[in-house]
Amino acid sequence: MLKYDSISELVSEAEKRGVRISDIVLEEQAAAGETTELALYKKMLKSFRIMQTSIEDGMEKDSRSVSGLTGGSAWKMKQQVDAGKNICGHLFGEAMAMALAVSETNACMGKIVAAPTAGSCGIMPAVIVSVMNERNTPIEDVVMSLFTASAFGLVIAHKASIAGAEGGCQAECGTASAMAAAALTEMCGGTPQMAADACAIALKNVLGLVCDPVAGLVEIPCIKRNAMGTANAFSAAELALAGITSAIPADEVIWAMKKVGDSLPATLRETGDGGLAATPTGKKLKQQVFG
Repeated sequence: MLKYDSISELVSEAEKRGVRISDIVLEEQAAAGETTELALYKKMLKSFRIMQTSIEDGMEKDSRSVSGLTGGSAWKMKQQVDAGKNICGHLFGEAMAMALAVSETNACMGKIVAAPTAGSCGIMPAVIVSVMNERNTPIEDVVMSLFTASAFGLVIAHKASIAGAEGGCQAECGTASAMAAAALTEMCGGTPQMAADACAIALKNVLGLVCDPVAGLVEIPCIKRNAMGTANAFSAAELALAGITSAIPADEVIWAMKKVGDSLPATLRETGDGGLAATPTGKKLKQQVFG
C-alpha cells in the first residue's frame, strides 16, 4: 500500500505500472477503504459537482459576506471577461472569475469543497473547470485528476502542513496551487514526472507566503490570493508540460516549505496580528466588523 510519504513514490509506482498517478491512487484508496473503485469515483464526482455549483453560487452581482467586507468581485471579473476586455484572454479570465467566485461563496457561508482548505477553496475548481470548459475535456479525466491532486495534498500534509496557522499561506494557497498544477498537468496528458515538476514549481513560487487575514477572517487578502494561486498553477503546469523540469525535486521543495513555515513568526501564521492585518487600514476594517 502507498504510504503517501513522498511524491517520488507516487511517480515511481505510476511509471512502473505504466499508468496515471490517479489510477494507482483510486485502486489503493478503494482497497484501503474496503469499497469499490466505482463507488469512490462517484464520491469524487460528487465533490466535483459541488465545486461547479460553488462557482455558480459565487457569481452573483450583489453577494456580500456576513462581515460585509467582501463580495461581488467575481461578478466584476466575469463582466470584464464577457466584454473581451481582460488582458490575458478568455480562459485565464474565466479562471480568475471562478477562483474569486468559490472564495466568495465560502465567505458567504455557502457550500464549498475544501481542497485542501476553506481558505484556498477557489484554486482547484477554477483551474480544472475553466480548462475543462475551454478544451471539452472528458469528465472522467477531470475527476481522475482530482485523485492525483488529493495524493499530492496528502504528501504535503504528511511532510509539511496544509494549515495556515502552522505554515502560513504557503501551506494553504500554496498547497492548493501545487495540487491544481499537478491535476491540470495530468488532465492535459502530462506524465507522472511532469505532474511532480508542476507541483514543485508551484510550491517554489510561493515559499514564505504569509497568512495575515484582516480581522482574522478568511476574506482579505485570502480571496484574491486564490486568484493568484490559480495563476500560479497555470504557470507551473505550462512549464512542466513544455518539458521544463524543477531543478529541486518536489519532495525537497516540500521539505523546504516545512522549514520555512516553522521559521515564520506567530504574527504571520493566521493570528491576524501581522502583515496586512496590522496595517492601519487592516485595523480599521477589523474595528468596522467587530466594533
